[in-house]
Amino acid sequence: MEAKEMYNGHADLWVRKAPILLSDYSARPRVLKMCGDVQGLRVLDLGCGEGYVGRQIALGGASSVTGYDVSGAMIAGANQTASSMGLGHLTYHESDLRLADFGDPDTPVDLVIAVFLFNYMDTASMTRILRRVRQVLQPDGKFIFTVPHPMLPWIKSAERPFYMKPKGGYLSAVDVPFPGRIWRRDGESVEVQAVHKTFTTYFQALSEAGFTKMPLVEELHIAAEHVEMDPDFFGPLVDLPLHVAFSLQP
Repeated sequence: MEAKEMYNGHADLWVRKAPILLSDYSARPRVLKMCGDVQGLRVLDLGCGEGYVGRQIALGGASSVTGYDVSGAMIAGANQTASSMGLGHLTYHESDLRLADFGDPDTPVDLVIAVFLFNYMDTASMTRILRRVRQVLQPDGKFIFTVPHPMLPWIKSAERPFYMKPKGGYLSAVDVPFPGRIWRRDGESVEVQAVHKTFTTYFQALSEAGFTKMPLVEELHIAAEHVEMDPDFFGPLVDLPLHVAFSLQP
């Protein structure tokens, strides 16, 4: 299923002002820490969805946050929430990012984030976006992206609160879409997808796109405080690598 169709169909389950999805605990807080001090920064939020992370960056003092997403329903939710919070320096565009037509190289930005974007496209599309990121990012800027952990489909059973169902083998299934599901703490769940890539795939794509500096790579997971907060929800994920975060400069 195309990402646009998937998210237009249940955008209401994603719109939120407080953490409720599993990845709001296991991934997004770490992304915000990796961003560091965002005071006065110009930011692009690729695959912004309903704008959850971009809003936190805006609240942290960024001078502008521009979000792009393929789902018109998610963009509508992002606009509505930003308006209700008085965040006038947030702007959103409905855009198929696979065309790599975002930002403006003549006015480069300080920070680009892509939170769970690349798991919805093949390697060629991802590489085009990576090249464009280098074009629109300041030489001393920062690019942060997250993806599901490549090994998760093989080490986690197809059960709540998060799974991906593999089709084929780890090495042979590159660019094969894996269906999955991620849960909210209130019991609702949403459909997700991972177009499979190995760690080698990501590093080769970064190199082909012209990134030459070694990225910081972190395997993201739930922590002890999460289990203490909600043992039933977080307990099944103890000691499992759920996501991967990459932070790098041009």
